[in-house]
Amino acid sequence: MISPGRIAKRVRRLGQEISAAYADIDQPLVIVVILKGAAVFAADLLRSLSIPAELEFVRASSYGGGTSSSGKVKFAHLVEGPLTGRHLLLVEDIVDSGRTITVIVKELRRLKPASVRLATLLDRPARREVEVQIDFTGFVIPDRFVIGYGLDYAGLYRELPGIYSLG
Repeated sequence: MISPGRIAKRVRRLGQEISAAYADIDQPLVIVVILKGAAVFAADLLRSLSIPAELEFVRASSYGGGTSSSGKVKFAHLVEGPLTGRHLLLVEDIVDSGRTITVIVKELRRLKPASVRLATLLDRPARREVEVQIDFTGFVIPDRFVIGYGLDYAGLYRELPGIYSLG
């Protein structure tokens, strides 16, 4: 669906957009990576920034081993560093139903950051159940289950360099 070259070009452009959006903050941006799927995207995005940034991680899931959200979000890890007064950029692989990202944003806002914005590699609005504010989007995709570039099916296919439709 999306070639490695197109992904690389878009990620570099997102890095420029994000750097410009946060150019005036007086401390490093805190990149909050949503594991595991966003790790590949986040690594490339981080390298494309021209501003200082720190990394934190969240691990939450609503998929299990299937191809659609269960609707129940489970946390395995929440950020470790202090976030009060900090500018946060959540980095997600795909925004689908919107449930998982909404729960994560709610949890992070309890920590009183200065701001919370969202960058996602993929937006699949056809499955949206909850309204989500996406500030930086790589690609809008149709209603297909996708793998590659960090996205998986039952833990497999994250290593693929592009985005591929499963089935």
